[in-house]
Amino acid sequence: MGNFDKKVEKFWEIFYEHNGYTKVLTGLENTLYIAIVGLAIGIIIGTLIAIVKVLPKYKRIARILDGICTFYVALFRGTPVVVQLLVAYYVALPLLGINMPALNVCVLVFGLNSGAYVSEIMRSGILSVDPGQMEAGRAVGLSYGVTMMKIVVPQAIKNILPTLGNEFIALIKETSVVSFVGAADLYVAFNYIGSNSYEFMVPYLVMAMIYIVLVAIAALLIRVMERSLRKSDRRN
Repeated sequence: MGNFDKKVEKFWEIFYEHNGYTKVLTGLENTLYIAIVGLAIGIIIGTLIAIVKVLPKYKRIARILDGICTFYVALFRGTPVVVQLLVAYYVALPLLGINMPALNVCVLVFGLNSGAYVSEIMRSGILSVDPGQMEAGRAVGLSYGVTMMKIVVPQAIKNILPTLGNEFIALIKETSVVSFVGAADLYVAFNYIGSNSYEFMVPYLVMAMIYIVLVAIAALLIRVMERSLRKSDRRN
């Protein structure tokens, strides 16, 4: 027990007395930023892909777009996100002559990766909506696109909200790999504390607890949103 107390003292010395907490706060901020903005980008991309996927394929342009989307989804679902980060940061962007901060590269890659998964989630959500909703929108003179975006997609999002929540939780946990391209996240912050205190047990335990708390808060918010949507459905 005394040995563990010494480990805690070393951790506290670097965390508080040597301002290690500033790195933790920065890492936490970056972790949430990458997960939230990445999911937002993923929802936009995923929704567009899902709409393309459910389009009638009697026109050539629809078949071409479907092929492009299928390749995109296969590419991002078939490779680990850490590989995507490394290729984007060290290969693709330099070849294109684009100089982008590591944090922005992480947001972009996580958004593109999330879009591939959200597209399948959104597609199943769209297919779960009563086809009569599309027919009703077209019957009152709305175009296919307007009916899809204003009537079908909002109902689909209600149906897939828990799954979208799981995607957000997965993004929070996956951000632990952004240190591979030099971005500062929670792992980098606690690894700094461990390196300077020559003791990694307590820093890594605290890091694990922070991730658990973040996931628990995200899960709670998702349940609150689900209850709110169910109440609104009952009022309607």
